[in-house]
This record gives sequence, structure tokens and C-alpha cells, in this order.
Amino acid sequence: MDEGVQKLQQDLSIVEYEAEVLLLARQELVESDKARNGNREALTALRKIARTSQTSVPMLDNGTTESVKEDPAAECRTCGDYDGSEPLWFLGAGGDFFVSLPFHGAHLKLEAEQKQLDITVNKLQSKVKEKTLSLSEKGALADKIGPSILKSMVTLKDNR
Repeated sequence: MDEGVQKLQQDLSIVEYEAEVLLLARQELVESDKARNGNREALTALRKIARTSQTSVPMLDNGTTESVKEDPAAECRTCGDYDGSEPLWFLGAGGDFFVSLPFHGAHLKLEAEQKQLDITVNKLQSKVKEKTLSLSEKGALADKIGPSILKSMVTLKDNR
């Protein structure tokens, strides 16, 4: 084969691989964002049960609430002065079983998961930006090929 054709094939395979990585990262970003939104909705529902909001229980400089009780959950911004003695039921990982958790433990678990999902979404957004930039830089490949050859590659069909 001609050296130019081999270089073209190599360049196209690199672009195709990076495009596949970009599409996978976008799909993972969508899934992580859905999970993050679901977590946010669950935390809002827990705050409604406890009749608090993110800012309704004022925090002091040391990170505790103004009305500190003997109960450690009383220091929590989500729990506030909510009793929380009734357990909450969660669908376990994989969706095969249910788990009963106390109110305070449940929202702490959701808040930790929310922080992790925020980190994951930010990393995926950076990856999507990086791959998009990389592909746009490689877009000069279209100048080397020519529009008629590019069109024939796009409309190429396998008639086996």
C-alpha cells in the first residue's frame, strides 16, 4: 500500500478511537448526572420530612448548631430537631434487597454519595472537554482528504 494511504488509515483509526472514548464519556456523564439528580431529590425529601432546609439550622463557627442537644443528630443541618426514630427504607445496591437505616445515617450516606457524584461529574466534564478539543484539533484531517473522498467514506456500504 501507498505510504500516504497507510498514514490516512492510521489517522482515521486514531480519530475513531477518540470519538468512541468521547461518546462513552458523554454517556457516563449522563448516567452520573441522573444519579446525582436522584440523590438531590432524595435529600430534599428527607429535609421535607424533618421540616428543615439547607440553611434553616444556623451553624456556629465551630461547625455545630446553636441549639446543641445531647443527641448527635441535633447538630446536623438536615436533621435539625427532628426525632428520626422511625427508620427509613432504602433499596440496596443492585436493587435486590431493602435496607432499614436510621434517619441521620440515611441522609449522611446520601450526602457522602452526593459529594462523590459531584466529583465524578466534574471529572467526566473535564474529560469530555479534553476529548472534544482533541478531536477538533484533529479536524484538520478533513482538509487533507478532500470533500469528495470524505463523502464517499461516509456513504460507503458493505454489500456482502
